[in-house]
Amino acid sequence: MNAYIFPGQGAQFLGMGLDLYENSPLAQGLFEQANDILGFNITDIMFEGSDEDFKKTKIAQPAIFLHSVILAKTLGESFKPDMVAGHSLGEFSALVANGTLNFEDGLKLVSLRANAMQEACDSNPGTMAAVLGLDDDIVEKICATTEGIVVAANYNCPGQLVISGELEAINKACEALKTEGARRALVLRVGGAFHSPLMEPARTATAAAIESTTFNKPNCPIYQNVTGTAILDESAIKANLIAQLTAPVLWTQSVQQMITDGATLFTEVGPGKVLQGLVKKINRASEVASATFDANS
Repeated sequence: MNAYIFPGQGAQFLGMGLDLYENSPLAQGLFEQANDILGFNITDIMFEGSDEDFKKTKIAQPAIFLHSVILAKTLGESFKPDMVAGHSLGEFSALVANGTLNFEDGLKLVSLRANAMQEACDSNPGTMAAVLGLDDDIVEKICATTEGIVVAANYNCPGQLVISGELEAINKACEALKTEGARRALVLRVGGAFHSPLMEPARTATAAAIESTTFNKPNCPIYQNVTGTAILDESAIKANLIAQLTAPVLWTQSVQQMITDGATLFTEVGPGKVLQGLVKKINRASEVASATFDANS
């Protein structure tokens, strides 16, 4: 069975999508439609912007969404997912890929979510840290016993967990994790404390928009971050998307469940190869690939 997976924030790179824009009339039309929907030329930033531009959540998230979704649409008849999943932001790309959301609504929600997250970051400063080489339960225990707000945020693969929270609490937790034997406990260069209680204002701001958006019946299951399980019910998908902003990303659990349910090939659609690496760390036997656009097809 073919599983298609979609990356989240951090996968962006300058120039991404330019090959699609220049070689596919379909892609060019969708990029121009995106410029109209957003009210500014995000293509200028994607193709010719600066690293500083791409550090902004409100730019990076819609840019990654566009690259992933438009790439999927250019694959034509070869794009036949049996199941989909996305890492954080990538969940919106996955929902367009499996027909739950249309392109315009998906982009509008991603842009709203990104701006709400940017505002939450500005008003509630926080950060994240990658923890390597410890069992999840040890990391969870240290988070629970550290003063301040610090939680497990991304279960990326066995032995790799990202924590999120207040600046001082993250620093304290990192010291405790190193003492406990973590191979690394490294504060990340991110805009804020994603997937933590500090994102509550963003969750509130996006909830009404998600609830009022039309979600179609998916043409294949999505394995959502909040549950790590296959979801086909539109109302459950909405509820999980809303909860996702303050809940952890259960990526390890999602991939494991997809394998249990028959996934044999994981194809990453979008910038980078981060998710392929995580899949291989979760299960070495899994086959992985990158979706590629063929200008001659």
